[in-house]
Amino acid sequence: MDHESLAEQIEDFRLPRYNEIPDVGLYLDQTAKYIMQYLNMLEDITITNSMISNYVKKNLVPSPVKKQYTREHIAILIFIAIAKSVISLDNISRLMAFQKSCYDTRIAYNYFCDEFEQAVRIVFGIKGDLPEISENNKEEKMLLRNLVVTAANEVYLAKYFASIPENMP
Repeated sequence: MDHESLAEQIEDFRLPRYNEIPDVGLYLDQTAKYIMQYLNMLEDITITNSMISNYVKKNLVPSPVKKQYTREHIAILIFIAIAKSVISLDNISRLMAFQKSCYDTRIAYNYFCDEFEQAVRIVFGIKGDLPEISENNKEEKMLLRNLVVTAANEVYLAKYFASIPENMP
């Protein structure tokens, strides 16, 4: 499959922004299905009920409220699903603690979405360059930028290799 065909597959990719995530509690199965509707086109990036439960046990995600996951839970889970494709859960925990010291979940998540979508478009050849990082919390933003660019490259490679027939060298 050529580069242009791969780009067409991902051209409409968009993550929900924080205020677009449902503000009603979702049960575990509903939460996984909601998140996967956005991650499906990313090839190897997935989230399952057992993964979500594991992230709660590891304190990466707060415990659900009356077995329901809120907007904040879902935003964190989307971030974890993408980040875990390139870094360990321990480093995700460290990164989230680092980010929380600077931003609330809404701001950090929306910034992550913008950065990741831009990185995906650049890696797939749809768009030019990432904008320059502002001086405000530059180290945290550079860390996130490197994560999303690496994840975007991982998505590209997974899509590329998935498009090659198995009998091809």
